Amino acid sequence: MPDTVSHVLIKLVKRIGLEGIRLHDARHTHASLLLKQGVHPKIVQERLGHATISTTLDLYSHVAPGLQEAAAAGFDKMVLPKREKEAVKNDY
Repeated sequence: MPDTVSHVLIKLVKRIGLEGIRLHDARHTHASLLLKQGVHPKIVQERLGHATISTTLDLYSHVAPGLQEAAAAGFDKMVLPKREKEAVKNDY
C-alpha cells in the first residue's frame, strides 16, 4: 500500500506542478504544522505511527523552540496571577 500511496502522490504532485515533493515531505510537514498549532505530541505520535512519543519529540522538538518559554510563562501566570494583575495595574 505505501508504494501505491507514493505513486498516487507523485502523479498528483506532477499534475499540479510541485515536482520533487515526496510522501516523506508531506508527512513531515503534517507533523510540524500540528505541533506548531499546539496539538499534543501524543496525538502527533499516534498519527505518525511512531512506537514511542520520544521518537516524535526527538524528531520534531525543533519545530516549537519557544515551548520552554511558553511553559514557564503559563506556569508563572497560574502560580502568580496576583502579581500579573498588579503589574498591569502599575503600568497605568
